[in-house]
Amino acid sequence: MNITAVNQSDGCQEYFCPERSVSLSVYVILYVAAAAVALLTVCGNLLVIISVSHFKQLHTPANILILSLAVSDLLTGLFVMPFHLILLIESCWISGPVMCLVFNFVTFLATSVSVHTVALIAVDRFLALRSPFVYSEKISPTVICIATLFNWLFSLFYNFTLLFINGNFTDVMCPGECVYNIDGVSSIVDLLIVFLMPCTLIIILYTHVFVIVKKHVTAIRALQVHNSTSKNRVSDKSERKAAILLGILVFVFLLCLLPYYICSLVIPYSNDDVFHVRDVAVIFFFLNSTINPIIYALFYPWFQKSLQLIFTFKVFNKGSCLMNVM
Repeated sequence: MNITAVNQSDGCQEYFCPERSVSLSVYVILYVAAAAVALLTVCGNLLVIISVSHFKQLHTPANILILSLAVSDLLTGLFVMPFHLILLIESCWISGPVMCLVFNFVTFLATSVSVHTVALIAVDRFLALRSPFVYSEKISPTVICIATLFNWLFSLFYNFTLLFINGNFTDVMCPGECVYNIDGVSSIVDLLIVFLMPCTLIIILYTHVFVIVKKHVTAIRALQVHNSTSKNRVSDKSERKAAILLGILVFVFLLCLLPYYICSLVIPYSNDDVFHVRDVAVIFFFLNSTINPIIYALFYPWFQKSLQLIFTFKVFNKGSCLMNVM
């Protein structure tokens, strides 16, 4: 039963966490499962970061974007997922106002960076397949690093403005609460910038990507040329494979993203039960940060090779950064 008491001096309702409605064994299992998921998320994305950062062969435009995505997923695993899972288990906030501030800001920041990074991945794959010669000349790792840096700086500025300068976040909270309030205009702007615009771009570009891939497959089957064009065909096949694998990444991302934003859209017109549905949808959204490294491990040979070198401590050898991991 949730007990509340009113503090007459500031009008604050002090919320005490409800007593556990489950047995101690279930309670312990829930915490162990939450810790396992958070640890898997942190370790998985840390391995991706180490792999792409250490091996120079992996310093490609596409992998730099994967590195950016892994950093945002790492932040989710460290500062968002554990506290959200504890909030669901305890049914109230027990981590204090400072961590509430960090939790909300990193949640908004990681979400914004992740969505825009996936949009950049879609743009990168579209350009690589649509204009491969222009792409190889114009889109260098340096260009992608600049775009990635701009993405992070924009997300930092935008979310700081959204939560603090606009006054949406309040530091006057009762114990047991961790809340923020976004007005109608800010909510619509946030929906457009962080969801509708980038996701529309992702869907449109990947539709074009798979149309291009289909045309390439048809053309290759028709030509049956193995001599002078064999090198170009291998390169083209590599680009198509990269597009398909990253397409899987994007599809899983959208699949995890949509339930949360659907709930957010219908909440103003629904009863309080939708808030509980949204809490579950948030778990799926955060689990995307856990799933991404698993996708790399299953489908990316370079990540499998990197893991082998990391776990056998060969990355500590002199010149290991120049090893072949492709």
